Amino acid sequence: MPEVGETGLTSEQVKHRIAQGEINITKDKSSRSIAQIVRANVFTLFNAIIAVAMVMVLLTGQWRDSVFGFVIIINTGIGIVTELRAKRTLDRLSILVASKYLVRRDGDDVEIAHDEIVRDDLLWIRSGDQIPADVEIVKTWGLELDESMLTGESRTVRKNIGDPAYSGSTAVSGMALGRVTAVGENSYAARLAAEAKIYKKTHSDLNAGINTILKFMTFLVVPLCALLIWTQMNTVGGWDAAISSGAWRQAVVSAVAGVVGMIPEGLVLLTSLNFAVAAMRLARQHTLVQELESVETLARVDALNLDKTGTITDGGIAFDRLEMLGVDAGDGLRRTAEQALYDLANEEQPNGTGRAVLDGLGERGIAASEIAARVPFSSARKWSAVVENDEIWYMGAPEVLISAMRGDHAAILERVNAIAGEGSRVVLLANADAGDAAGDIVPTEFANDPRLLPDAEPVALVVCSERIRPDAERTLAWFREQGVRCRLISGDNPRTVAAIAGKVRLTGDKTPRYMDARELPDDIEALAETLEHVDVLGRVLPDQKKAIVQALHQRGHTVAMTGDGVNDTLALKEADLGIAMGNAAPAAKAVAQVVLVDSKFSHLPDVVARGRQVMANMERVASLFLVKTVYSAIISLGVVLTAMPYPYLPRHITYVGALTIGMPAFILALAPNTRRYIPGFLRRVVAFALPGGIATGLSVLLCAWIVPHVMGWNLGNPADLESLRATSAIILFLMGVFVLSRVASPLNSWRGGLVAFFAACGVIGMFIPFVASFFALIIPAGRTLAATLVALAIASVIFLVCIVVVPKIGRIIPHETKTR
Repeated sequence: MPEVGETGLTSEQVKHRIAQGEINITKDKSSRSIAQIVRANVFTLFNAIIAVAMVMVLLTGQWRDSVFGFVIIINTGIGIVTELRAKRTLDRLSILVASKYLVRRDGDDVEIAHDEIVRDDLLWIRSGDQIPADVEIVKTWGLELDESMLTGESRTVRKNIGDPAYSGSTAVSGMALGRVTAVGENSYAARLAAEAKIYKKTHSDLNAGINTILKFMTFLVVPLCALLIWTQMNTVGGWDAAISSGAWRQAVVSAVAGVVGMIPEGLVLLTSLNFAVAAMRLARQHTLVQELESVETLARVDALNLDKTGTITDGGIAFDRLEMLGVDAGDGLRRTAEQALYDLANEEQPNGTGRAVLDGLGERGIAASEIAARVPFSSARKWSAVVENDEIWYMGAPEVLISAMRGDHAAILERVNAIAGEGSRVVLLANADAGDAAGDIVPTEFANDPRLLPDAEPVALVVCSERIRPDAERTLAWFREQGVRCRLISGDNPRTVAAIAGKVRLTGDKTPRYMDARELPDDIEALAETLEHVDVLGRVLPDQKKAIVQALHQRGHTVAMTGDGVNDTLALKEADLGIAMGNAAPAAKAVAQVVLVDSKFSHLPDVVARGRQVMANMERVASLFLVKTVYSAIISLGVVLTAMPYPYLPRHITYVGALTIGMPAFILALAPNTRRYIPGFLRRVVAFALPGGIATGLSVLLCAWIVPHVMGWNLGNPADLESLRATSAIILFLMGVFVLSRVASPLNSWRGGLVAFFAACGVIGMFIPFVASFFALIIPAGRTLAATLVALAIASVIFLVCIVVVPKIGRIIPHETKTR
């Protein structure tokens, strides 16, 4: 293989490496694959049970009673289509977030995606870049790397020629040219995102609760199904008689009615559907959700740590004013000072302050003038200088310049501190006569050997301010209203950060309480106590940001962290929810669960509100589904113990379930809801479902036990059994409407209309011949109507009693007993 020179790989060499598979291809983790989506929606335990039950009913020839199976197929199809749409949206959005890299090929520098890099590429490593593949440094211009992703050490490491630099490291300063030595699965890049996610696995209270329900149902359904079949065979004369007479068909259908009722078939589908829809809606607002489960975490957030730069401010600096010093500062001196300031800022590559000065003074018509010599700004010196018209003009950190000057300038330093306390950035403009030193200053010599002259005099203070995002104040106000405690965390001066916090009303009408992070205690417990009384922290180190998150966890808070820099990475990983800006360093985006692609802080309320909507509504919906599970289990158990025919058909539960659970659940799941989620999903759902489930189960069983005796029905007679099942279906429907009313409350809005609409649909359906015939619905008349009305009245009383009594029993039982 020919050696790669400083011109980089040739096109032929790139093609050869691609053919050899030496390309930096990594799996896209932004969403599930199509196969995973189909498998997750189709191959579920309950879908298998439903499919078997459907086949059993079809074998009996009672195809109308197998409609429940087609409903599952439709729901599964909806789930797959919705998730596929969400995947397509998220994948498109993830392309916007993906970073580009600069490589040298054929002697030219070209920008390519990370998965187009091949082995032996000459890769430019620029400040802020996360290294996408392992490299060996060929040339360096002061490159320093943050290797905290690999070693956990937050200290930067300076790299020299010949040193290795591993993927996952991030350039924090300087620049280098490196030769790629390992790509794809052979480098850290392939495992970086996955390892970052594993570092703090997103916990889903919702999924944990639903999985517990599913495990319980697995142990309940199978044995109860066998018992139901055995019982129903006995009700038609035993196995031999049932098989010889063909009555086994009715026995199987009756057993399936019990099994189908116990399965919350739409719950799992609706959960994944809600996560996917939420992610898709957020994507339309340029918010990328990299883990669907993190939508739930959004609902639980009660503590939000905000990075100042890039979140509250947009990272830019605006020139505010030139504050002249001294009493004799007239217009002439101001114009001279403004011209000198413009020339000082007019470097080849001005920093943020310099660009702000150029923009601000340029709008006033000031342009560059001739200078004799220039000393560019240096972070080591903390000042810059120009020589013009036999004068030297300095611009730099006030404390550095004043420390070299003769005289007492304490008043100026006090003024600097006062301005900094207002949240502004201050630099000093000073002037010295080039002839005041031992000899006249030769401009070229001064440029080669720059120094601060002690006879320099302060002329003016240059005041710049960070540009505050226009949406920051109203966004923070929304979080205050929603009970989310926001803290501002920054590496800047705490007084400056506190001043900015005051401008955006971080704490409303109260003055933000600030603290220097260097004074924070090391002990986590003590830190947690301190944080309760602090709103703003300045001079924060990366490992302190992580410790702050850990301390908030100690107090039981669900913590979200925003950030855009490498110094935020550790805290983003430690937080329950990491939120990165779209213009963030690749390292920050790699570990965050949510990326605000257009870097707009104002999207955060939508993000949190969407999570709250999903969780609050899924709690409603899960309660609705679980009520059906509870009453179906109670009815099935009653049927087994009393050896009676099952009191309704599978088609009845399909009709009632569709109108009181299935369709309303889809609407309720997508309704607006901003209630903050509190852990304890399963406990609350069960506590809600038990009263309604017990009431419905008892009502149907009492009807099945008492009404036949009152009416003189012989349940061995198909016509009488049909009447009983029609009456039971009516009771089941009424109780379903009651439960739906309770779930949808308060009913003084559109929710009341929702309940009324589906209740009306159920009643109207009984009067439509085709619907009534298909679902075996009978309108009671005569003595049957009277008995049905009495049964409905008794069912209503039972429902009210259970709603009042069952929760009280739950409160009396000790906690340990309930959890067992």
